[in-house]
Amino acid sequence: MLTCPNCGVRDVNEFRFGGAVTERPTPNASGDTWAGYFYLRPNTAGPQREWWYHKFGCRRWSVGIRDTVTNEMGEMSWPETEGQPQT
Repeated sequence: MLTCPNCGVRDVNEFRFGGAVTERPTPNASGDTWAGYFYLRPNTAGPQREWWYHKFGCRRWSVGIRDTVTNEMGEMSWPETEGQPQT
């Protein structure tokens, strides 16, 4: 079960995982930097900030804290910074 900030507690199958929250490179960054952004993930053990899209609900992106060791979800909230996916 995941708690959407807009819709409340919902089944995890209503959501799409969007990967770890990482800093997006500048538009003029090198090809290697962009390749690293798209294909190299941190793969940390423990709490990780991740993107979650509520595809069968409000159709909005939110950020959740998931423990990658236990796979338990913590708090989910709206993105804190501008320029991040919203719809």
